[in-house]
Amino acid sequence: MRLTEIKLAGFKSFVDPTHIPVPGHLVGIVGPNGCGKSNVIDAVRWVLGESSARHLRGETMQDVLFNGAGSRQAVNRASVELIFDNSLGKTGGQWANYAEISVKRVLEREAESAYYINNLHVRRRDIADIFLGTGLGARAYAIIEQGMISRVIEAKPEELRIFLEEAAGVSKYRERRRETELRLADTRENLLRVEDIRLELDKQLEHLRAQADVARQYHSLQEQLRTTQNLLWLQKKREAGAARERCVRDIEKLGVELEAETARLRETERKLEELRARHHAAGDALHTAQGSLYETNAEFSHLQQQIQHVRENRSRVDSRLAALRGQLEQGESQLQAQRTSRNEWQQQQQRAQQQADACQVAVAAEAAQLPVAEQTFRACREQRDALQQAVAENAQALQLEQTRREHALKILAQLAQREQRLREEQAALAPPDSRELERMRGELAALEARHSDQRNLLEAEETRIPQLEQALREQGVVVDAAAQQATALEARVAALKQVQERIARSENMQGWLVSHHLDSARRLWQDIEIEAGWEDALEAVLRERLSGIGLGSLEQAQPWLSDLPPGKMTVYTAAVSAANAPVAVGGLEPLAAYVRCKNAAAGGALHDWLHQVYVVKDRHEGLTRCRQLPAGALLVSGDGHVFTRHSVNFHAPDSELHGVLSRQREIEQLTTQLAREQAQLATLRSAIAAAEAESDQRKTALNELRASADELQRAHHEAQLAILKLSEQAQRVAQRGEQIAAELAEIDAQSGHERAEHDAAQASSTRLDKRRIELQAQLAAAAGNYSQAEAGLERQRQSQQQAERTAQEASFHLKTCTAKIAEVDNAIKLIVDNVNMVRTGIAQHEQELGGLDDAPLNVELGQVMALRSQKEQALAAARGVLEATETALRQTEQDRLTIEQNLNPIRERINEVKLKEQEARLTEEQFAQQLADASANEQELVAQLEKGKRSGALQADITRLNAEIGALGAVNLAALEELETAQQRKNYLDSQSLDLNQALATLEDAIRRIDRETRERLQHTFDEVNRHFGQLFPSLFGGGQARLLLTGEEILDSGVQVIAQPPGKKNSSIHLLSGGEKALTALSLLFALFQLNPAPFCLLDEVDAPLDDTNTERFCDLVRKMSVNSQFLFISHNKITMEIANQLIGITMQEAGVSRVVAVDIEEAMKLAEEAA
Repeated sequence: MRLTEIKLAGFKSFVDPTHIPVPGHLVGIVGPNGCGKSNVIDAVRWVLGESSARHLRGETMQDVLFNGAGSRQAVNRASVELIFDNSLGKTGGQWANYAEISVKRVLEREAESAYYINNLHVRRRDIADIFLGTGLGARAYAIIEQGMISRVIEAKPEELRIFLEEAAGVSKYRERRRETELRLADTRENLLRVEDIRLELDKQLEHLRAQADVARQYHSLQEQLRTTQNLLWLQKKREAGAARERCVRDIEKLGVELEAETARLRETERKLEELRARHHAAGDALHTAQGSLYETNAEFSHLQQQIQHVRENRSRVDSRLAALRGQLEQGESQLQAQRTSRNEWQQQQQRAQQQADACQVAVAAEAAQLPVAEQTFRACREQRDALQQAVAENAQALQLEQTRREHALKILAQLAQREQRLREEQAALAPPDSRELERMRGELAALEARHSDQRNLLEAEETRIPQLEQALREQGVVVDAAAQQATALEARVAALKQVQERIARSENMQGWLVSHHLDSARRLWQDIEIEAGWEDALEAVLRERLSGIGLGSLEQAQPWLSDLPPGKMTVYTAAVSAANAPVAVGGLEPLAAYVRCKNAAAGGALHDWLHQVYVVKDRHEGLTRCRQLPAGALLVSGDGHVFTRHSVNFHAPDSELHGVLSRQREIEQLTTQLAREQAQLATLRSAIAAAEAESDQRKTALNELRASADELQRAHHEAQLAILKLSEQAQRVAQRGEQIAAELAEIDAQSGHERAEHDAAQASSTRLDKRRIELQAQLAAAAGNYSQAEAGLERQRQSQQQAERTAQEASFHLKTCTAKIAEVDNAIKLIVDNVNMVRTGIAQHEQELGGLDDAPLNVELGQVMALRSQKEQALAAARGVLEATETALRQTEQDRLTIEQNLNPIRERINEVKLKEQEARLTEEQFAQQLADASANEQELVAQLEKGKRSGALQADITRLNAEIGALGAVNLAALEELETAQQRKNYLDSQSLDLNQALATLEDAIRRIDRETRERLQHTFDEVNRHFGQLFPSLFGGGQARLLLTGEEILDSGVQVIAQPPGKKNSSIHLLSGGEKALTALSLLFALFQLNPAPFCLLDEVDAPLDDTNTERFCDLVRKMSVNSQFLFISHNKITMEIANQLIGITMQEAGVSRVVAVDIEEAMKLAEEAA
């Protein structure tokens, strides 16, 4: 895992978003004092989880926020992000599959820090887990800041052990062990709690089992009662169904009888109408007979017959009216009886409604009292449970105090044994011989004096050699600069010559020139020179003639007339010009005056071409003076514009010959300069060779001095080692004596503390025992209240059930009354209809009786009395027929009346049976609804119902079962559920107890395994670090020795002590070393940790400040070697340290209080310089 980038925003002086790339393995951070370089180190430490403001050079954690500066306002948010390249997948855990890992910390003012990994919010511990065991962390050895060197040297042995654990990678083991110990303590506490709960549950289970038996018996009786009640309802439903079916059959039978009587009535009425028709026919026959005999007798007979008929009709109508009036009286009597019955049922309905309302009020009142009783019950139960819990907690606390007291007694016994062992060891301590130690110290002083002289000579040579090397480096820089300059000149000349040769050898002309052996011929521009500034003027005048080739004579061009060149080409006669020097005309200078021929052979042609060609300063002057030119003359300006008397030819650099003259002059100048540079370079190289020879001689002498000094150093080390052994023995004896005294004092203090703990536990046990008695008394009272509340709740439930049954009976009676009233209303309606029909018949007969008046007939009969004798026989015969008909008519009428009288009883019986059927149907529906409300299965009930068993027997069974339920007394209906819950909890706690015991054994085994692995890793790491420390210390110091010692016998809790003796010193403590020596010692130790467990990157903050140049070079060599495995990001003001950096990152503070970054890649800069050379 490699650090690739650091991002800061709002952190201390980095107020703006800042990106610090870390591309290489050696990155230096440079800048003036106070510019904010160390803030980069603080940022890395902060994002890795540092929580101490003191280690971040602040007073509070809010001090990392930019607090404003100058015109800048304070910010409310700071963030630092580290980007790591994890393409090799070396990061463990869930982040191993990410090729890039981002670790970020954000802090807002007045808020807590937030940590992110790959933009996922995590804990600070998750950040620490990523770098656990890698040497990275908020206070690990991979971040070495200002002042940390002195803290490492002056650290206590226990503090140094932290670095050793980090290097060994056992910090994660420590964390695992701490977590395991916490889990072990939690497991033991949970186990004690589980055991206490199990004991309490055993007691509860015994009580609940007894209650559960009663509850089972209660449920069994309730089930029998419910079944018997359902059977009773089923029996009553079946009886009501049977009654309803009988009523239906009776209704059908009476309906048949009613239909038969109605049919007889209709038949009788038909016969009656026939007889009436026959009666009228007989009367007509009588009148016809009398009319045929005697008119008078006929009339008399007719009148007599009419009188008789009227009388008979009156008699008949009177009889019918008497019968109808009897029926009317009977109907009104029945109507009055039915209305009386309806009033009685209405009164019963009102009483039933009042009773039902009263029952509903009673049910509501009982229902309102039930929550009060339940609340009282729950309060008593909660009070009892709370006291039971308090009693259990008191017992647990009492057991804990007893354990504390026993633990204190055990500790006191162990302290007594330990005190005895220490006093025996104190008596056996013996210091070494002091005289032998003084003698050895004298020998060591003599060796130190000789070594000091040798060291002075060595230091003088070592001082001279860096000076020579510095001079060599400076001369090398000069030589490199001269070589680069010469190389640049050579490259420029070669490039210019290449351009000139390319112009001389045009591609389209090259073949023709080669065929005519002109490819190596010189061109005109190679044989002439012109003053600077007039190159464009000459190019504009001569144009392609600049590439002209000189010939001995023009006759040489005769063969070319048949083989013309493929492009423009000029040849001229190479002859010396005999013309005079060019002369100015009219104040105009000729162009030829600025041209010089390097080859005189070109003079003739050049004279012809430049004849009458004059120069002007600029094109304005040319345009003004062109009119003054003689015929054939030209004016040309310095930028190439050509003027004649009548034209202007503007010049543009469109020819490939453009610049050929200026390039040619530059080639000549550069060639002269190159010769001078090469001569100077040869002189410098000779001087460097002489200086290198002198440096080699001095290095040889220095090696001899070093060998001699090493010999003295070895002797000095041997003597120093012997003295150190005796000193250490004396020191160990003294230290052990002090440790024993301190331990005895500690034992005395601890014994007092344990005795105080014992007394406190004893007092607490007494107080808890008193509290136990009080709680038990309170628990007994609460248990009594609970039993009373439970009994009251049961009574309230029974009262509510009784009120509900009473309300149900009242509701049934109210429904019965309503049904009876409906039946009476139907009967009244039938009677009223019948009475109305009778009254209609009476009115009809009274009307008929009013029309039967015989007075007129009697008068008429007296008048025709004389005629009667004449018509008697005919009349007697007609009357006999009529009388017989009337007799039959009367008998038929009597039969009709008899039939009508028989219909009313049948109708009344039908109404009565219908009422009974409706009552039976309502009863059946009521019991069916009760069975449905009880969710009873009628098929199963039918199978259970004993054959022949009546409702009375079932009601007796219900009474018996209620008596048995009442005999049970108060029943805890929740006992079965509570018993099952308690039993499940008991089983769960038994399983949990087993699991906790197994977990306890597993955790104890895990701690032993962690201790074993930690001890092995720590011992191996200590040995390796001690070996690396012993190797790196002489490398950085140029000699000397150093090692690590354990202060105790157990490596897991013993400290680490540093023993360091620089060359020529026999110091007994590292505190006697100088600042630079302490720095090198600390660096040796930290780099030794690095070699064992290289961190992904290391931060060094001016650790080279106390070192001189020699030690700085050694330090830099070591850092360069170690950068193969780790990145180094260092802050330094030392130029030697800066030179090893692959990249330099500059920190500036141009704006007061605001840091900015300027990055410089040294390797890229070197490449650019090499390419330029």
